[in-house]
Amino acid sequence: MNNTTKLKIRMVMIDLDGTLINTAPDLALAANLMLEELGMNQHPLDKIESWIGNGVATLVKRALTGEYDGEPDPGLFDKGYALFLKHYGEHVSDESKPYPGVVEGLDKLKETGFRLACITNKAEAFTVPLLKDLDLYDYFELVISGDSLPKKKPDPLPLLHACKHFGITPDHGLLVGDSDNDTQAAHNANMPVIIVPYGYNKGMDVSTLGAVAVVDSLAQLDQHIELF
Repeated sequence: MNNTTKLKIRMVMIDLDGTLINTAPDLALAANLMLEELGMNQHPLDKIESWIGNGVATLVKRALTGEYDGEPDPGLFDKGYALFLKHYGEHVSDESKPYPGVVEGLDKLKETGFRLACITNKAEAFTVPLLKDLDLYDYFELVISGDSLPKKKPDPLPLLHACKHFGITPDHGLLVGDSDNDTQAAHNANMPVIIVPYGYNKGMDVSTLGAVAVVDSLAQLDQHIELF
């Protein structure tokens, strides 16, 4: 995409897990502490990382069963879910870090005048402390978590809610994410989407997901968008 074909954007929405922040180490720790308390076998980091991206409840189910589409016994799930929430709340930002280029990219976007929102499927109880602990919270005028609205990504509701909040149409918004969950949400909202290749994409070739561009870091976003 050259300068004459840059997207004309007013508002940039950015996914959290796998796009802004590498949260896998702390999610894996919480999952394994949960399993330890339940007397179950723990999982390696790369396995748990492959299960991230569809919300905490789904991650807990995958950790309890060891399967991507696993459904544990309801009683076991309830006990495990409560344990996971406790442990993740205690360790939400121990090892999690912004990816390279994130702070530089956010600075560029703010300096240019883009309105910024964070759109995540992570619960607000974890989203806000994590963003604040890593000094990212103040970049965003709007933060929509997985439990902020009745539906979450890949449903278009969070994206459309953000557009309404900022008084724009979806074509003047942009979602930046790392997986098919994000591209589906953007496509459902008729909004452009740019993908990063380093996140929790379940091993997919992100160039096949229908994004308008793939960028190696958020610091490269300005090569593809201009302020509307």
